[in-house]
Amino acid sequence: MFVKQTRFLLNLFLSHLTSCSLLPCSLLLTFGATNIAHAANMYVFKDNKGQVLLTNVVNNGKPTGENFSKFTQTVKVTYYPDTNVHSYSNWGKTESSVPASGSKNRNAYDNLIITSALRHGVDPALMKAMMHTESGFNPNARSPVGAQGLMQLMPATARRFGVANAWDPAQNIEGAAKYIKYLTERFADLEHAIAGYNAGEGNVSKYGGIPPFRETRDYVKRVVSRYHNLYRNDPNLQARH
Repeated sequence: MFVKQTRFLLNLFLSHLTSCSLLPCSLLLTFGATNIAHAANMYVFKDNKGQVLLTNVVNNGKPTGENFSKFTQTVKVTYYPDTNVHSYSNWGKTESSVPASGSKNRNAYDNLIITSALRHGVDPALMKAMMHTESGFNPNARSPVGAQGLMQLMPATARRFGVANAWDPAQNIEGAAKYIKYLTERFADLEHAIAGYNAGEGNVSKYGGIPPFRETRDYVKRVVSRYHNLYRNDPNLQARH
């Protein structure tokens, strides 16, 4: 992330120098207390004299800080995922594929999924589509940012929904069912709820829908595709539904 953002700053600076031509202009940089490597968004503003401000400190789309009110023109916004976005793996090139480590488990957790889903009023087919996308049915899956188990619960999310051991399939699925129920009640749009599971409900509220993170948008597409094409009409998931 730091390399990507540094490259963005360099490219922006070079393009700014080009746009300045022979006119006097300057570039101001300002960053909040958060490490630049974890800045959620980078904004470029310009005033009526051509002075440019690059900052990640904004309020309602406007730069905050002393003497920054003159920067009224938004030139560019570059989005970066907030740190609570957890990574998921792409389990192959087709929607039905799973990694070798999880292929034998494709239907192993159906009873747990159905039990927790019905207990909390969640569609078991949706849960299975999310599990497929999150872990490929591998109960030992761990993401680079620490998401754990079948439903890739982040430690904070596990604690929030009473999961003592996220590596235990039953607890992991139960915690995920509670979280999905919360998300579907908070967001009327199912795709927004799915996005909230990946990027956090705060980001969905912040952007008024699916956040502009490539991973999250891809995640939503994969879950929705697997839900409709693989699991929605699966008789094993409908037996007790």
